[in-house]
Amino acid sequence: MTSTAPEAQQGNDAGDHAGEQPPSWQQRLRRFGHSPRPETGLRERLVPPYTRPGGQFWSVLAVPPTLAGHLVRWSAWGGPLLVALVAGVLRFWNLGSPKAVIFDETYYAKDAWALVNQGYEGSWPKDVDKLILKDPSSVDIPVDPGYVVHPPVGKWIIGFGEQLFGFTPFGWRFMVALLGTLSVLMLCRIGRRLFRSTFLGCLAGTLLAVDGLHFVMSRTALLDLVLMFFVVAAFGCLLVDRDWSRRKLAAALPVDEDGILRPDTHIAETLRLGWRPWRITAGLMLGLAFATKWNGLYILAAFGVMAVLWDVGARRTAGAVQPYRAVALKDLLPAFVSTVPVAIGTYLVSWTGWIVTDKGYYRNWAATEGRGGSWTWLPDWLRSLWHYEYQVYEFHVGLTSGHTYQSNPWSWIVLGRPVSYFYEEQTGCLTSGTGKCAREVLALGTPLLWWTACVALLYVLWRWFFRRDWRAGAIACGVAAGWVPWFLYQERTIFLFYAVVFVPFLCLAVTMMIGALIGPAVGAGTGSRPGKDTSDPTGERRRTLGTIAAGVLVLLIVWNFVYFWPIYTGTSIPDGSWRDRMWLDTWV
Repeated sequence: MTSTAPEAQQGNDAGDHAGEQPPSWQQRLRRFGHSPRPETGLRERLVPPYTRPGGQFWSVLAVPPTLAGHLVRWSAWGGPLLVALVAGVLRFWNLGSPKAVIFDETYYAKDAWALVNQGYEGSWPKDVDKLILKDPSSVDIPVDPGYVVHPPVGKWIIGFGEQLFGFTPFGWRFMVALLGTLSVLMLCRIGRRLFRSTFLGCLAGTLLAVDGLHFVMSRTALLDLVLMFFVVAAFGCLLVDRDWSRRKLAAALPVDEDGILRPDTHIAETLRLGWRPWRITAGLMLGLAFATKWNGLYILAAFGVMAVLWDVGARRTAGAVQPYRAVALKDLLPAFVSTVPVAIGTYLVSWTGWIVTDKGYYRNWAATEGRGGSWTWLPDWLRSLWHYEYQVYEFHVGLTSGHTYQSNPWSWIVLGRPVSYFYEEQTGCLTSGTGKCAREVLALGTPLLWWTACVALLYVLWRWFFRRDWRAGAIACGVAAGWVPWFLYQERTIFLFYAVVFVPFLCLAVTMMIGALIGPAVGAGTGSRPGKDTSDPTGERRRTLGTIAAGVLVLLIVWNFVYFWPIYTGTSIPDGSWRDRMWLDTWV
């Protein structure tokens, strides 16, 4: 039996004259694989259901229905955990290599060790790195305070790994590798919730697992990976809060005699959603992000606006005629209180070690150079901290000294100038025709993934502007919050590895594009009656070709990560092989 499109079926049921009507543009486009979007009920629009593999999928695999049901339930956590396990094995493999203090580890590893042992950063002598690598027990922690320009949370986290495994490269990289692994798990779950698909969620996590920049940053004791972890955690908390609040709205709306949920203007505009624990948790995560690096403040602002707009969309869907007014009256103040004060309070608490030890840099400024003035009614520690923060701000905005690996944010998305964390040339190498080998750790994103992301971002923006897809807007917000602020400081000395903060959102963008490339399941949401033949050769062919194209793309990205593996891990390779991997002159 030949399949029939829903609109065509309705025309046949209407009578003989239906055949005389000219075909609609949707009908004409069906030959190219187009299928109209099905009508969606109010409940499904408020809280969309998760997609499930069709029966044909399990029958091809010869899986009994009962077992198929168990696999679907287990896959919600089993799939993400499996992806995270693979990511963890990659990140922890030979984590202590290279046995060196690479790039800015020279600051954060030592500051972290001082923090966890005495509560404040010390002023380390020059050339102490070699002594630390040789025998860390012989190196005393300096008592004199050190001037540091970043908040303490990231260093506390690095120091916790040092407490567990010692003042060694493995010790100071351990917690960063753990957070890198957990961020892959979180992105799997976030992608699943965002796209309502376990498969697409696991795909997003897989792409993050094989991104070279995320991988290198997960194996280096720098602050940016820690910042990224808290940003992703905050985004995930806001997603859960979005579902929670919309579910509460749906529960309050009336149901008609047919059991169908109906919008209600009064409820949509007056319902108080009350206690929202996930939004408070998001505020805590954003505070920890801000207390790791200051650019977390921009992300706090962007995510705050995004969450409020989500509330506007929820109340509009529920029937609000004036959704902005309703949100301003019912949601805006609770949203502010649950994020901004929580984040600021978290930031202040992060300085506890500096406050209670009374020995940190500028700790006693208010009692010495800062005596007098109109703010003496504030506690001395708070005035001293404010002065310290102002001095740090002056340092950051005035940092314009040149650096070999600095880059402009315009070039980040195409990997214009990656940072070399470690390089060592070896002679007498038997595997090289020239007798020379090279070891390098290059903070380079997987090129095919990033260059695909350039196209995916255009697709996401199109989807957001022209299809009003909130998921695309959320992804665009994550990318913009981590990237756009750096355009305000183009004269400042900045580096490509700062982009690791928005790498997870690039992976979500690529995943969204791949999902569109694959297309919806044939026959899904057509409304066909049971027993009707819903076969659609054109749609099936389009989905098959899309799946093949998506699979080839993902395999190429994975291959690209494997190809660059030696220069992500500092593996010794012949100098010719190293040159083959320098695809752009600016990578050298």
